[in-house]
Amino acid sequence: MNRRKFFKKSVIGSASLMTLNGFGNQKAWAFNKIDIKPAILGGEKSFTGQWPKWPIWNPATDEKQLLEVMRSGVWSRSKVTDEFEKKWAQLLGAKRSLAVVNGTNALNTSLAQLEIGWGDEVLVTPYTFIASVSSILFNGAIPVFVDVDPETFQMDPDKIEEKITPHTRAILPVHILGLPCDMERIMKIAAKHNLLVVEDACQAWLAEINGKKVGTFGKAGCFSFQNSKNMAMGEGGAIISDDDAFMDRCYSYHNYGNPHGTTAGQIGAGTVMIGTKLRITEYQAAIGLAQLKRLEAETELRNKNATYLQSLIGDIPGISPYKLYKNVTKAAYHLFPFRYHKEYFKGLSRAEFLKALQAEGIPCSAGYSELNKMPYLKNAFESKYFQKFYPTERLNYEKYAQANKCPLNEKLCNEEAVWISQSLLLSSKSDLDKIAGAIEKIQKHAELIVAKTK
Repeated sequence: MNRRKFFKKSVIGSASLMTLNGFGNQKAWAFNKIDIKPAILGGEKSFTGQWPKWPIWNPATDEKQLLEVMRSGVWSRSKVTDEFEKKWAQLLGAKRSLAVVNGTNALNTSLAQLEIGWGDEVLVTPYTFIASVSSILFNGAIPVFVDVDPETFQMDPDKIEEKITPHTRAILPVHILGLPCDMERIMKIAAKHNLLVVEDACQAWLAEINGKKVGTFGKAGCFSFQNSKNMAMGEGGAIISDDDAFMDRCYSYHNYGNPHGTTAGQIGAGTVMIGTKLRITEYQAAIGLAQLKRLEAETELRNKNATYLQSLIGDIPGISPYKLYKNVTKAAYHLFPFRYHKEYFKGLSRAEFLKALQAEGIPCSAGYSELNKMPYLKNAFESKYFQKFYPTERLNYEKYAQANKCPLNEKLCNEEAVWISQSLLLSSKSDLDKIAGAIEKIQKHAELIVAKTK
């Protein structure tokens, strides 16, 4: 009988006995409560406290610059936005940064200014937020889906080359959930096939591969500062790059196409390119600067606590926490994901497992649905401009859907994935113990929960 089974089958001795067997006092909670009836069956909740609220705002330290901006009346982009862009680029180790209205338009702008569009194909993961894919369609290109590595939740580098065709122009790796892709392998594949790389780092602020920040590997890196994100501004986004000419084009594009830097052209010529209006406001930048002050410390805490929580639940049968690639030196942990295997929980479905975990006071969700199967793709293919530009064979949706099946992603989305929000990783270790305890309690009583659902 192994140590875990011994303690479960025992009356769960004293905390001192647990300590002698390698369990600290905090871990003791996770074991000595599992015999109590689950909350979904009317028992005591595992967690009855308050999880950290998000976003964090401290009036004493965060409001000075924001109030100065509001009282100045200068609310359109100006010096405060310039300051934010400079500090964001410095923090990530990039030459330039451009703030825009959201991460979606950071992606849209980057693809547009790299002239990725009509006729092109862009490789992307099916396990992501819709913006990663809609930005490809928005620019007139066709998304091609690369199945995931379910252990890491990321695009599988082993499956990339089989999806490359003469039409492939770029790879759009997404550091989803704040866990880095294997960028070193992806960049080698891109170089071999002469492909551009635009990194969707909208959930991966300060994540690193061998000490190098994600977003700095490709031609461009795109970030989001939406309210739920680890770096929150309400709405907002940014592009980073070391390519001055590219960043000048992005700046012009986000400001109506007006001249900027190397896009200046003939003096007095006026608007020099097709552009739009994607500028952020000064008060958004002021909020961003306040958030920047604690981003590094919060990221360190998330990394520490994610590692701890992973160690707690990693040996629970039927629970498979995320894995990081060996070259990852830091993750962002916008979400803490794990895979749930119902066969270890008496066949309890993921949906019912989530209800049971939520009843224990643990916020959680099932995560993404299958992006490669949603109606928006067929809608785009049937639109007037796609029909006008592309030959019929390339818009054969049934053939496209067949070629873009992603069976591992299907299982991840529909059966396995469970998310815990980043804000929980800002809590104490004793609170994280209760997450593990709640899972073990559900497993202990899974048969009764299954019976209740029938």
